[in-house]
Parts: sequence; structure tokens; C-alpha cells
Amino acid sequence: MDQNSLMLMDATALNAFIQEVFPQVKDDFLVEEAAPYEITLRLRVQDRHLRPGGTVSGPSMFGLADVTVYLLTLSLIGPKALAVTTNSSLDFLRKPEAGRDLLAKGRLLKLGKTLSVGDVLIYSEGKAEPVARASMTYAIPPAGSAAARHSGA
Repeated sequence: MDQNSLMLMDATALNAFIQEVFPQVKDDFLVEEAAPYEITLRLRVQDRHLRPGGTVSGPSMFGLADVTVYLLTLSLIGPKALAVTTNSSLDFLRKPEAGRDLLAKGRLLKLGKTLSVGDVLIYSEGKAEPVARASMTYAIPPAGSAAARHSGA
């Protein structure tokens, strides 16, 4: 079987989904690449993402990691807007550079019927060493549930 046939949403579809379903952050995130079980997501860093000391805030990095695994999950299950985070862990490794976008490279470790588990490495654009590492788990609405029906499943 062709690996790409596993994907229900490619980078173009994921970007359109962000634009439609999450207008409040539509200008923050851009899916750069999407492949089965892998994704690269950009956070377009702006002043609102910075904290004192000239660095990207922890909540902004958490949001990037969270959206990365969310979109990675949707790439394989389709547009189920009501998939939700059930567990997360984030390690801050280095100070990200203000003035540089952040790139998240995510990979899905497990995709089951009810849970999706992924890892994310976050980088300052142009730098080789990650600034943060995250592990995220998502709950997937059961097929036929009110949540799945509401989210277009």
C-alpha cells in the first residue's frame, strides 16, 4: 500500500482546516510538510509570542507542540475538530531566539481507535539544536458519537 494513501489530509487540507476552524490563530501556524506519521509546522513568531528577556514564551511553545500533534493526528483520521489533548509533557531545552520563527517536527508514535500519541521537537529556524521537546496524547472521538458528528466525522 502507498504510504501517502494513509493520509486523509495533506498539508494544503490541514492549512485550510486551520483557516476555517481556528480563525483566532490562523495567522500563527503554517503546515510546511505533512507525510504519514510526520509533520513540520511553523509558528510565525510575533511580538505577542514573546516574553520579557527576548525569548518566545512557554505558552507559545506549548501551543505549537499541541497543534503539531493535533494536526498530525487529523492528517490520518480526517477533520475531527473535537479530538482533545488528554496528556502532555514539555521540556524546555534552550532559549529560543526572538526574531526567528519556530519549527516543530512531529512524529506520531501510536494511532489507535481512541488515542493518538506523538513526540515533537521544536527548533528556532536555522538552528540545529532543539529548543524544546514535547510528548502529547490526544483522545479521538468515537465514531458515531455526538462529538464525532459535530466535528464532521
